[in-house]
Amino acid sequence: MNDTVRSRPAVLILLGPPGAGKGTQARMLEEGYGLIQLSTGDLLRAAVAAGTPAGLAAKSVMEAGGLVSDEIVLSILKDRMAEPDVAAGVILDGFPRTDAQAAALDALLAEAGQSIGAAISLEVEDEAMIARVAGRYTCAACGEGYHDEFKQPAQAGVCDKCGSLSFKRRADDTAETARQRLKAYHAQTAPLIAHYDRQGVLHRVDAMADIDTVRSSLGRVVTGLSA
Repeated sequence: MNDTVRSRPAVLILLGPPGAGKGTQARMLEEGYGLIQLSTGDLLRAAVAAGTPAGLAAKSVMEAGGLVSDEIVLSILKDRMAEPDVAAGVILDGFPRTDAQAAALDALLAEAGQSIGAAISLEVEDEAMIARVAGRYTCAACGEGYHDEFKQPAQAGVCDKCGSLSFKRRADDTAETARQRLKAYHAQTAPLIAHYDRQGVLHRVDAMADIDTVRSSLGRVVTGLSA
């Protein structure tokens, strides 16, 4: 991304199953290109806390135990993308998840004279992803990620980043749960991949490569958006 401030932010979507490295790569894109990662969960919580009209609508739905509608999520996303800190671009995390959401997002962006700049599919092998997910854990203090096989602390039992001696694992990071999540991912995401492929904005990246290679591949996509 060049240093010129864009009048409208570039919009990127990262697609990939659990364990594909979306979170790691999104953080690198934020640091390297000034992009802002927008998680729908974080956006909802922030809007509720701020008491915006869309946030209040979301709060009433959540308090009633319902699912927040796509319309409310899109309204919150629209408000967030109007803020000045997203001028370089955004990475959408957790939205869209369905073909209908993708179409609604296209319509929202079109109203603002925008469109999806790139939808990046992190391509992985299912069995390798199961191994990745089942072995991962994090520092309980700072959230730094580790893995039984691929990334252990330099000193056993001590976080490299903050020195904490406390670690935790997600209860659902098991092989069986990972298989179920992969099955759901493929069912939900196949239509999205086809949707963005038809638009000519789909980029497939081999996420089985090492982190730096994947980062370079994503960087070429982002740089191409400003060319």
